[in-house]
Amino acid sequence: MGTAIAGFICFLVDSVFMLLWLAIIVSAVMSWLFAFDVINYRNRFVAQLAHFLDSITAPILAPLRSIIPSLGGIDITPIIALLIISGIRSYLLPASCTALYQLLGGF
Repeated sequence: MGTAIAGFICFLVDSVFMLLWLAIIVSAVMSWLFAFDVINYRNRFVAQLAHFLDSITAPILAPLRSIIPSLGGIDITPIIALLIISGIRSYLLPASCTALYQLLGGF
């Protein structure tokens, strides 16, 4: 029973990181589309989607924006955030899941 709970917790955490990774990518692409006037805020669905994505990604990107300066108007904080999330998913999450399996499963 303990290993099933540990597996479910690891699945949830990995899924949240994957959804956050996807939200950062979609938000960055939408910002480019806004900048080149391909889409605009007058469309209600687009405005709501942009606001939703901004409310999800802003707590992740805001601390990075205060540390990393913009490079001539180019914001590289989404790239740094994606690298950090990928590193967490590749290195920290498997080690944490192994420790959780051992703790709950009693191996």
